Amino acid sequence: MTAPPVTPLVSLRSLTYAYRTRRRAETVLHGVDVDVAPGEFVTVVGPSGSGKSTLLHVLALLDRATSGTYRFDGRDVGALSDRERAALAREAVAVVFQAYHLLDDLTVAENVAEPLRYQKVPAAERTRRAAEVLARFGLDVKADRYPAELSGGQQQLVGVARALAGRPRLLLADEPTGNLHAAQGGAVVDALRELNERDGVTVLHVTHSERWAAAGGRVVELLDGRVVADSGT
Repeated sequence: MTAPPVTPLVSLRSLTYAYRTRRRAETVLHGVDVDVAPGEFVTVVGPSGSGKSTLLHVLALLDRATSGTYRFDGRDVGALSDRERAALAREAVAVVFQAYHLLDDLTVAENVAEPLRYQKVPAAERTRRAAEVLARFGLDVKADRYPAELSGGQQQLVGVARALAGRPRLLLADEPTGNLHAAQGGAVVDALRELNERDGVTVLHVTHSERWAAAGGRVVELLDGRVVADSGT
């Protein structure tokens, strides 16, 4: 008996993104077609200015596509209201940025737990989840420290732990190793792999680094806002 087809977690068709300057419209993404299955680890590569971060911002629901379709688990994201988009982003998507975006006046544990407030997770559960994910990355001994007391690699791992605490279905990592040396970057990439392999989190990892291009099982290459290669097709 043939298994039914799997609905992609992310499906993009003829996706275009443009912004308008004072003189003209600038198109950043040109007719992007990509499917990402649940549980995949996809690395998006390309030179600076190729549209990688713009694509990630659209996937993270931070920006709206100009045309084309973006479906998340079969739902047409373009048809959602602002409130529905915000709820989907809050409940299903997490982003790890190149900049750590930790709050300086909160401890490590508080930084990990803070976004769970917006998911209306009870306080005791927020504390439990934060402790659990910090222990997983060996950061439980740093739980009461402040971001300024950590190395860059440790701060980025806190960012990954914060993303995991929200139990996302899609984790988007935008140049997460960009500010780190090789050993620190390797630890972050290993953490992303573990989330994918152990937890089944779908990971889309954006990088321009050849070192980390093979982090997942599939590589999509962007050039001038177009998909020019996809090892998954």
